[in-house]
Amino acid sequence: MVRSLGAEFVGTFWLVFGGCGSAVLAAGFPDLGIGFAGVALAFGLTVLTMAYAVGGISGGHFNPAVSLGLAVAGRFAWKDLVPYWVAQVVGSVAAAAVLYAIACGQPSFTPGAFATNGYGALSPGGYALPAALLIEVVLTAGFLIVILGATSSAVPGGFAPIAIGLALTLIHLVSIPVTNTSVNPARSTGVALFAETAAMGQLWLFWLAPLAGGVIGALIWRHILSPEESLENIGGET
Repeated sequence: MVRSLGAEFVGTFWLVFGGCGSAVLAAGFPDLGIGFAGVALAFGLTVLTMAYAVGGISGGHFNPAVSLGLAVAGRFAWKDLVPYWVAQVVGSVAAAAVLYAIACGQPSFTPGAFATNGYGALSPGGYALPAALLIEVVLTAGFLIVILGATSSAVPGGFAPIAIGLALTLIHLVSIPVTNTSVNPARSTGVALFAETAAMGQLWLFWLAPLAGGVIGALIWRHILSPEESLENIGGET
């Protein structure tokens, strides 16, 4: 269990440091900024790389919504849920603290939003709370479906991290303008602690919506798209 929690800490640290770091340090850099697309790719790469690195130890969740969804789907023990959440949040906070210390090395740096999530005035595109809630629920549900499908026995092994990383990239490409993309309560929590905005006051949404989306995605997979309906099991294998 200690190794699993350590892997979740390291994986979540990497996700927040790499993904949010790309937004804080590189997205708006004069002439060489990577923009929204670069940030989206960075988040996808963090999950892809760490899923290969430590996924065999902890399952590679790095996200409380993923852990909850996997538990609902029967893929993860309920008794381990809270310890995983703690490891993930601590990893996120540690990453945000290191990122903040590095960013402060630039004389003109001000934390501002610090890659946080938000709605209304804190949304990059000015989207209201209902839109933020809906997109976070829908995209987290879709993320869980990809995770459960890519890791099922009905597909070839070894490729799941690629599908999951690309799914997270796609999610960011769609939703950065709306909420700056959470789909991960731990990711939202770490950076919110260092922001100079009202991000902490809106953090509840970025726990509620991803957790709800994770449950919905898991239920859709378990009761509609279960691997029991794979080609192998219905006699479609040739």
